[in-house]
Amino acid sequence: MVAKGEKNDDLALVLGGGGAHAAYEVGFLCCLARHYPELHIPILTGVSAGAINAVYLANHSGPFGKAVADLAEVWRNLTIDQVFRTDSFSLLKNYFHWQASLISGGLIQAPTGQGLVNPTPLRRLLRRCFRANGDILGGIDANLRANRLKAVAVTGTDYGADRAVTWVQGRNIESWDRPHRGSLPTELTVEHIMASTALPLFFPAVWVGETWYGDGGMRQSAPLAPALHLGAKRILAVSTRFEGSSEKRLPSTPPGHPPPAQVIGTLLNSIFLDMLVQDAHVLEKINSLVRQMADPQECDARQVGLFLLQPSRDIGELSGQFRHNLPAMFNHLVRGLGTHRVENPHWLSIVMFDAPYLQRMMEIGEADAEEKMQGIADLVESD
Repeated sequence: MVAKGEKNDDLALVLGGGGAHAAYEVGFLCCLARHYPELHIPILTGVSAGAINAVYLANHSGPFGKAVADLAEVWRNLTIDQVFRTDSFSLLKNYFHWQASLISGGLIQAPTGQGLVNPTPLRRLLRRCFRANGDILGGIDANLRANRLKAVAVTGTDYGADRAVTWVQGRNIESWDRPHRGSLPTELTVEHIMASTALPLFFPAVWVGETWYGDGGMRQSAPLAPALHLGAKRILAVSTRFEGSSEKRLPSTPPGHPPPAQVIGTLLNSIFLDMLVQDAHVLEKINSLVRQMADPQECDARQVGLFLLQPSRDIGELSGQFRHNLPAMFNHLVRGLGTHRVENPHWLSIVMFDAPYLQRMMEIGEADAEEKMQGIADLVESD
């Protein structure tokens, strides 16, 4: 057995996307840090908002418990105007740019790379929280040189090549190239994180290197793969997809054609919230096959320990209780998409960067992790 705090070079943390839902991951981390304040996690991977959490831990100079406490403080006090501009002028300007472009058939162009909102506040927040030197995250290199970290990986979607690109900063790392996904060794910056979190259409694309990138969840069909490529034999993974979502449920909209808000929410769920659960299912199937092999080493096969945490309740549905806290103009504009007609506003919940909502999700994440702590401990303390 591995004692609490002992270094484990094959342990990985995989954090999925989901925008504001990533606060649930922080709740899980708070529970984990309370039980293992000196835990060493050498492999950290994240996509979309999960990339923010993963890179924050990789860049922090203190022990695991302190890093998680500082990260929780950021999320606990986060407000929507720290993520994108919510003043009426900015919202209406972007709205009318897009409207003019559509009505004119493209003769009037929206600003290059323009999204529905302006995420400049998020870029400033990340630079401040990561204590970036310009855009460089110096803490990652320091942790790599001190052997406190093996690798950190962030995934974005290359709009030009239509594939997932995983940027990796680490020690003795081999690159990989698979259909529709591959890796690229790099020195991570704030811009890589901005690219990974660039929710399509909502946030503008981000120029990194020689092309435009968007949210990594769009083309990341195998979210566990980066951790496996980086040598993980045990994986702690967090999905923000409600574990009861596959059960038959009553319709959440009135009769008639579903409003755009429901269509968008279903689309985003399929892109950002389903892949991690599906990939975990595939890994368990592979583990089952490996256990049946007479000599797995002969086939260069190995079992990979996995613990996957999912919310015990629908955190997207929960956001409906907080939508009145959103800025008035933003609320007014999204009502045009039919958010008021949907009982379960998944799309809106992804951008619900409202402190009371985020704190509630952190509480749920911490409670869910505590309830499953035996399974977590079995993985963390295994040989």
